[in-house]
Amino acid sequence: MTALRKTQVDPTSKAAPFAIRAERAGDVAMREALLDASFGDNRHGRTCQRLRDGRAPAAGLALAAMREGKLVGTVRLWHVSAGGRPALVLGPLAVDPACRELGIGAALMQQALAAARARGHAAVILLGDAPYYARFGFSAANTGELSLPGPFERDRLLAIEFEAGALDGAAGMIVPTGAALPKRRVVRGLEARAA
Repeated sequence: MTALRKTQVDPTSKAAPFAIRAERAGDVAMREALLDASFGDNRHGRTCQRLRDGRAPAAGLALAAMREGKLVGTVRLWHVSAGGRPALVLGPLAVDPACRELGIGAALMQQALAAARARGHAAVILLGDAPYYARFGFSAANTGELSLPGPFERDRLLAIEFEAGALDGAAGMIVPTGAALPKRRVVRGLEARAA
């Protein structure tokens, strides 16, 4: 279980503190609304979404940032094979626009990476802005021979290794390997999980 993280906020600040905790089933509607607001209607068609569709996030690696009872940030990591090497893909990372100056995104990243390392994962890959993610240790040094199942900008495919050499020689397609979500079926207009 992910430990609760409370951030320190200047006592004279008007900003309320936030806490990071493991994502809960009751967070789904708030998470989806935050992701829609952050990435727009086309978020389901993005290249990295193909690595997440129909899959569950890696155990213990779906985090929520809460502030005053509201979900204001989210990050999840997913199992993949990076050209035959086991790794995780991070994303999406999203923070409520009204809370972007509170350090929530950085706190989510730090906690997600620490949790992945603590669980014995060797590497994390993401598709994102290199200058932003470099401060967390991400670079394109080990991703030059890797591909994604759809269009992407090569300089935005980044990785961090927790074990030296975890991605050495990694080449080819990044493909999902995580647990499949249970299939859903419609019964008389109601959605139900298949047995």
